[in-house]
Amino acid sequence: MSVFLSSVLPPLGLYTLISRYLLKNPHHLHRKKKTAFYCTQISHRGGSGEKIENTMEAFTNAIENGSQMLEMDCHLTKDGHVVVSHDENLKRQTGVDKDISSLNLEDLPPYKERLEVTFNAGHGTDRKIALLEDVFRKFPKIPVSIEIKEDNPQLMREVSTLARRYDREGITLWASEDAEILNKCRSINGAMPYSFSKKRGILLLLLYYTGLLPFVPVGESVLQFYLPRIINRPDWKRGIIFLVFIPFNPPFNVFRTTMRKNLFKHLADRGIQVHLFVCNKNEDIKAAFDLGATGVMTDYPTLLSTYVRTHMRQAY
Repeated sequence: MSVFLSSVLPPLGLYTLISRYLLKNPHHLHRKKKTAFYCTQISHRGGSGEKIENTMEAFTNAIENGSQMLEMDCHLTKDGHVVVSHDENLKRQTGVDKDISSLNLEDLPPYKERLEVTFNAGHGTDRKIALLEDVFRKFPKIPVSIEIKEDNPQLMREVSTLARRYDREGITLWASEDAEILNKCRSINGAMPYSFSKKRGILLLLLYYTGLLPFVPVGESVLQFYLPRIINRPDWKRGIIFLVFIPFNPPFNVFRTTMRKNLFKHLADRGIQVHLFVCNKNEDIKAAFDLGATGVMTDYPTLLSTYVRTHMRQAY
């Protein structure tokens, strides 16, 4: 036993020391990633708590109120147009129980005057489902995070084509929870930066806790992750579903296990941005920034802008 300990403990101790040192000083092994954008304020669905989600009115309101990135989901109509919509099926958003893929662009119904969302519903005068091309045309310099939820290569190709046409590949982010979908997006356009999938996010945590992360190259440019403290609240309807994907129980350990300040600092030091969402209260925004998030995603862009302006003046 003593022979085993004497032969194992020294190299294990050395490995631990080197790993901890490189976690704090990743520049010794990795060149800092440089993306064409750096965003502190991100609007979820264009700011669905203030205006009707994913409309041009919502995107305009978000940008006018300080948002530096727009987050959205895209789908493909029957006649091949890329539209911005959180859901493929339109029942929640319009009351019409049809999939976007079954309708031509001209046949898409308008949004309801108010939508049921996780938090308070936004409202506005614009009820038209937006074209991704219109977003690119109106906001040519604004970074956009596009989540692809369906395994549809034609949709991926159309998004890629629009990003190239409007010369914005460097500021258009591929995003998907599904690793296979994200890999297909990257194979179609590898010039666009990409975020962590769910599978890769779990691997990131495993690498961190085993001390291997400082030695491993990371291709992703952004980690977009839920702020776990919000998921146990009564108004967070997806909390139970979300916990299924976190391999650490009980739920009260999720925050401590996933929200590691030195992990986020390590990623930031390697040029990988950390966006925490969905932060719709001042205390959640503060918690995200205190943990080392480089950016916060919210349904309330005005709230976030006000917080940044009043609490983070030294950074601006």
